[in-house]
Amino acid sequence: MAKIKDIFNPRAEKDGDFFYTIKKILGFKPKDISIYREAFTHRSMNETNTKGAAQNYERLEFLGDAMLSAVIASHLFTEVPSGDEGYLTKMRAKVVSREHLNELGRDLELIKHLKTSIPLEQFGGNVHGNVFEALVGAIYLDRGYKYCEKFIYKRVIDPYVDIERLEGKIISYKSLFIEWCQKKKKSFRFIVFEDTGADTLKHFGVKLHLDGEVVAKARATSKKKAEERAAKRAYYKLQDAIDREIQ
Repeated sequence: MAKIKDIFNPRAEKDGDFFYTIKKILGFKPKDISIYREAFTHRSMNETNTKGAAQNYERLEFLGDAMLSAVIASHLFTEVPSGDEGYLTKMRAKVVSREHLNELGRDLELIKHLKTSIPLEQFGGNVHGNVFEALVGAIYLDRGYKYCEKFIYKRVIDPYVDIERLEGKIISYKSLFIEWCQKKKKSFRFIVFEDTGADTLKHFGVKLHLDGEVVAKARATSKKKAEERAAKRAYYKLQDAIDREIQ
């Protein structure tokens, strides 16, 4: 039951809305809602605690990354008793890939609850995964390992971790392409250049050369993304040859 003073306090209603939003996402009650507020606060707010330390999701993101890795490693260790260290490491990397974490954050629409002074449309795609990791870190601090594990099983392992599908999932087309080139002793080169054109945001273009010939082109808002996109296009162009060598 709300306190009389809270009936006329808009902040109390807002706090209640946030509490029930988090409860719905988690599937259980949070104890210390302030930890979750920190998980949904961007550094652009410049918030600090009483000791002057920054209050935003970045430290919780670090903790959440570690918890995700630990729980998923434990699951894979149990589920694939024949898997060696290299196999288990590769499989875990596929589950906690940046692309997958961003997808998880988008599915839960976490960015809708982000406290920031920057317009949401100006954020890159990684913010979704960053907030998801911060949320996992907040759960660990608030409710401990068991509840953290419960959430990761509900939101990550049960719906997404299929061993057979993971074995065929490609994390990085660039790494795959380079591995194939090295095995086949082929020369390759990513030539990057600025390609802004009429776009508001800076873009980079990439031409991917294989044995002196351009096999793919791409553009994106970062050099890394442009190279990955070009490598992906090259992979699909040369898929049969690459798959025969890599498998």
